[in-house]
Amino acid sequence: MGPFKRYRDTALVILLVAVPFFFLRANIRRPEQTSFIDRALLTVSAPIQYSFSALARGISSLLSEYVYLVDVKRDNNRLAYQTARLQAKVNQLATLESENRRLRKLLGLRDRVGNETVSALVVSKDTTDYFRVAQVTLDAPAPGIRANMPVISLDGVVGTVRRVSGESVQVQLAVDSGFGVDVVVERTGARGFVRGGGDNNRYLVRVELVQSTDSIENGDILITSGVGCRFPKGLPVAKVTKVVKRDFGVYQTVEAEPVVDFSRLSEVLIVTSGEDTCRPGVAGER
Repeated sequence: MGPFKRYRDTALVILLVAVPFFFLRANIRRPEQTSFIDRALLTVSAPIQYSFSALARGISSLLSEYVYLVDVKRDNNRLAYQTARLQAKVNQLATLESENRRLRKLLGLRDRVGNETVSALVVSKDTTDYFRVAQVTLDAPAPGIRANMPVISLDGVVGTVRRVSGESVQVQLAVDSGFGVDVVVERTGARGFVRGGGDNNRYLVRVELVQSTDSIENGDILITSGVGCRFPKGLPVAKVTKVVKRDFGVYQTVEAEPVVDFSRLSEVLIVTSGEDTCRPGVAGER
């Protein structure tokens, strides 16, 4: 059994060496020099060569696609990171643009008011059983600020200064029950007096002293009259939401909501001049 196995292995080695040799010899010979055996070997080897060639091309294609997908994934990750950075910059620029627009509008409001003003940033709002107040921080030191000075925003009247402590100012909002300002109906010029509603759950005001003969409707805008020299003339205060005309009595019952959205209030202006030079009306502030 040992010699047979040795002869078998030797024959197998010779066969494995000879077969590729004859196949190679048949493939490299010129067509006119090929013999019957060469043509037979070429006929037999053609499908095998095609199969191995197709297998090699398939493996090469898979490897190429894998490398391509790896590169694509890496490029996608890089592009996603760059897109996120660009989006963050766009959001930042949009925020800065919005802030610049608000600041330009505040400057325009300062010019329209025509009085000296100090800008401040709202840092908090508080509701207690007795007061509706907001806390603001001045953009720069302003020692001339004192109680009862008007506080306004882009939308209209915010309230008045209640207390000053360094660069921190407490503002009494227009919805506080202790706040009041003389107003006129922008559409008709009818007189009235806006007082804070004092409601801890909603931002409301009530309009007093509107005579029953005056024309006032839902949606009318109430603006400061300038009487009493507290607020500059012509600033929006509130928008009428309800009018009840009585059959008897001198005055109408009118409810309104502030034009300023106190839940989104961020910047304000404190009017620091105008009261000393203003001449009160005959009736004065009510």
